Amino acid sequence: MFLTRAEAAEVRERFGTPCFVYDRATLEAAARGALAFPHAFDFTLRYAMKANSSRAILRLFRALGLHIDASSDPEVERALRAGFSPAEIQLTSQVPSARLEEFVARGVLFNACSLHQLERFGRAFPGRDATIRVNPGLGSGSTQRTNTGGPASSFGIWHEYLEDAKRLAARHRLTIRGLHTHIGSGSDPAVWTRVAELVLDIAARLPDVATVSLGGGFKVARVPGEQTTDLAEVGGIARAAFVAFAERTGRRLGLEIEPGTYLVANAGAVVATCVDVVDTGAEGYVFAKLDTGMNQVTRPSLYGAQHPIDVLADGRPSTRVVFVGPCCESGDILTPAPGDPEALAPREVPRPEIGDIILIGGAGAYCSAMSTANYNSYSVAPEVLRETNGTLRLVRQRQTFDEMLLSERDRS
Repeated sequence: MFLTRAEAAEVRERFGTPCFVYDRATLEAAARGALAFPHAFDFTLRYAMKANSSRAILRLFRALGLHIDASSDPEVERALRAGFSPAEIQLTSQVPSARLEEFVARGVLFNACSLHQLERFGRAFPGRDATIRVNPGLGSGSTQRTNTGGPASSFGIWHEYLEDAKRLAARHRLTIRGLHTHIGSGSDPAVWTRVAELVLDIAARLPDVATVSLGGGFKVARVPGEQTTDLAEVGGIARAAFVAFAERTGRRLGLEIEPGTYLVANAGAVVATCVDVVDTGAEGYVFAKLDTGMNQVTRPSLYGAQHPIDVLADGRPSTRVVFVGPCCESGDILTPAPGDPEALAPREVPRPEIGDIILIGGAGAYCSAMSTANYNSYSVAPEVLRETNGTLRLVRQRQTFDEMLLSERDRS
């Protein structure tokens, strides 16, 4: 992990635990790597901000020239307040937007993810250019919960209904200029090859499409045995497909991608403290109870995701340990079996003791933004940005107990 032992100790002393720490150098390196994604013609890199919507990270990416893929009305508002212009933001929402007319009038781009959404856009903005999200019939992901394509996914207009979308567009004099897909979180180049073919086949049926988004979902290895997507390899596949399409049709399509995890996952860590150690006998388990768990890092409980965990201690014998969080919830497990949140997978680590600093890595994506914050009335953890010179800058203060109760109202 990017934090040294001394830095982790400084985090605990200055900001308390649990505390998120993000590393600027890692964030910038990941963004520059994604900006170099191979492409044939025009290219736009959007950040899927649902992965981590911290203002500090949004502003860092804005300075590097990234645009935004927002998944909700509040995310659009958050991106605007972080300094992105409306034209740099595209709203791709699972549900109809309550602020569609307002956002589009201000210049925010809109991606219709259902026939209903396309109909509403057409009624509000007849004669305009439109972008649609299509489910190409194929998906990818380490579990079904990270697969956003294929018949088991509700995201996008099912590819067999493309003619319905074209009729809707014609009815409202819309010109479909953008085609968007997103298959999920996978790294298999063979799947990318097939998806690129499917998407370009769909683009061929939409003669006015000028830009195609292949989504994000680029897998990042957080622990040994996992595989990080080779952007050069999958980008080369996409570039070759776009060039062949241009040679075949004369249409030079622009490319968009929208990574989230790839940009931020390994740029984040949680500094935590071991607060108790218990066991369930010779035939059972050793449990290290931490002051962080599903209220900061929900992915293991949700779908058996794996995160590296380091015990900052020397000279102790190792033992097999199950790490658990502070919540009164049997599912608050940080070390489940891979892909199976129902099973335990102890880690071989120096035996933790009460007071030890524990580092949880791979926590930059879908952790703070997807936590079960305030469960058991625990506060939202603070966030710190580690600058390139090693200084630690607070970018989100710890939620106080009074702030947690601020929106509650007594009966008058």
